[in-house]
Amino acid sequence: MRGIPPFTTHRELMRSVGAYCAVAIDGNAYSVPWRLIGERVRVTVGNEIVRIHHGGREVAVHAELKGRHGRIVDDAHLAGLVGTRERPVHLAPPRSPPAPAALLRPLAEYEAVVGGGF
Repeated sequence: MRGIPPFTTHRELMRSVGAYCAVAIDGNAYSVPWRLIGERVRVTVGNEIVRIHHGGREVAVHAELKGRHGRIVDDAHLAGLVGTRERPVHLAPPRSPPAPAALLRPLAEYEAVVGGGF
């Protein structure tokens, strides 16, 4: 067959998941589920696809970026983190602040004790 290479090349790498829920590959960042921060993952790069595995399971798949300093983020990888775009829906209406507590004694009694008045 002409024009089709006789084999494909794949690279297999080991990476640590950084604090920004991503692994760095060839100067680019690819997101992984946030629960894997600090864990080591196995990455395979080939056929313009980046596959990330942890514990024998595929946890992320991204198109391979060309160039450097790029970042691909799957919003599902950040679900559940504080400050992410997706916020949980509140089922109960927000509660109103509690009413201020009633004074146990009239202020005139306190004024009489300290000997003052306005």
